[in-house]
Amino acid sequence: MFLGIDLGTSGVKAVVTDATGGVLDQDETPLAVSRPAPLWSEQDPEDWWKATDAAVRRLSARGSTAGVRALGLSGQMHGAVLLGEDDRPLRPAILWNDGRSAAACRQLEDLAPSSRAITGNRAMPGFTAPKLIWVREHEPEVFARTKRVLLPKDALRLRLTGEAVSDPSDASGTLWLDVAERRWSEPMLAACDLALSAMPRLVEGPEESGRLRAEVAQAWGLERIAVAGGAGDQAAGAIGAGVVRPGQASLSLGTSGVLFVADDRFRPYPERAVHAFCHALPGRWHQMSVILSAASCLAWVTRLTGAADEAALLSEIDDPGTPSPRLLFLPYLSGERTPHDDPDATGVFVGLDHETHRGALARAVLEGVAFALADGQQALIDSGAALDEISVIGGGSRSGLWGRILASVLGRPLHYRAGGSLGPALGAARLARMAYSGEAADEVCSAPPLERVVEPEPGWAEPYAESLARFRTLYSRLSQAGDAQEVHA
Repeated sequence: MFLGIDLGTSGVKAVVTDATGGVLDQDETPLAVSRPAPLWSEQDPEDWWKATDAAVRRLSARGSTAGVRALGLSGQMHGAVLLGEDDRPLRPAILWNDGRSAAACRQLEDLAPSSRAITGNRAMPGFTAPKLIWVREHEPEVFARTKRVLLPKDALRLRLTGEAVSDPSDASGTLWLDVAERRWSEPMLAACDLALSAMPRLVEGPEESGRLRAEVAQAWGLERIAVAGGAGDQAAGAIGAGVVRPGQASLSLGTSGVLFVADDRFRPYPERAVHAFCHALPGRWHQMSVILSAASCLAWVTRLTGAADEAALLSEIDDPGTPSPRLLFLPYLSGERTPHDDPDATGVFVGLDHETHRGALARAVLEGVAFALADGQQALIDSGAALDEISVIGGGSRSGLWGRILASVLGRPLHYRAGGSLGPALGAARLARMAYSGEAADEVCSAPPLERVVEPEPGWAEPYAESLARFRTLYSRLSQAGDAQEVHA
């Protein structure tokens, strides 16, 4: 059996799989995000450890970890964990959806004019490198004490194994990696006043990165098993969905929303904020379009309207019928990446009236996320990516109505597979299996059993095309108005 741990933004998931990849048991511990200032998003790495420890201890108490032979990690990408001489965090981790470092992005590209050629990506506030430039300027005493920088899952690995290690898929999101060569870039590190010694060593996702520390193994009812290199959450989710060959794609509906396309070569397209990263397997890459708020928008409107929970709110949506173009929602609660690269974008409802009820707001949120993903899909198409079959993963995959909306807006059938809601944790367990057995990816990373295919609704294509056009016009006008106000101020 194999253990996969996914350090997400809203919680830590742990799953145990058998030798065929079937899920035997799972557990989850929630996490909270701190927003101490506008655009800021932070978490305490100690909370990650406590949440992970709690989830695995519950699995152990149920006897589910007894046969585990290896462990794999996945995690939220781009986060900056700054460690001092004693390998303890010097400040809270700055997360992927933190928008404070927009000015640092411009500074980074000025300092490293070849950054887009090296990294394949434009500098955006969510990435790790601009965060270090921000810390250098605004918290110089912290920067001076920083001896190591780790990504979230790798900070967790350090607690598990005592080893500072990362993998190319996660490291691609730092802007310190030469993505084509799958190695750290000293020019990019130098632009941030960092030495190569501040970086963890790199191993590929299915390679062993270290062994579980004795005290951790004992607490969890395990031997000192191997810990695989693992992957960033999107690459791990793709591994779990069997998205490993060129053209295979996944749609992740987690805190963020991601369209992910596997490839056998490095294909950058930074002009429209498409991400070009290493995949979790050697010799493979991928492209992504990323929106920063997806299922988190549904959680937000649930809290805003006082609904009991998300399922209860979704049940209040009127009989869908033909979509109404009146009410629109821009889902930019944390700014936006693909294709706008706009950390200052905000969420907006347009078309409210006295008859608007919270079920209508919920539907508008589902549609707004779908429209934003359609923008990302177009950017991928413009980049030359060939999207074939799309598998849906992440917590948002549980909503049947959302699937119908997404298929209709994207104009594509969507494939829902067993274990889709577990996504990255399932992929982490598969990487653990490969680290233990040495099996080839094609033997392990097959697509899970198909549960259903959601086709576009024939009567929804035209109204959604009209709404998508209004959605795009609305963002453009609000963005231009904001720019004009800034100039005036």
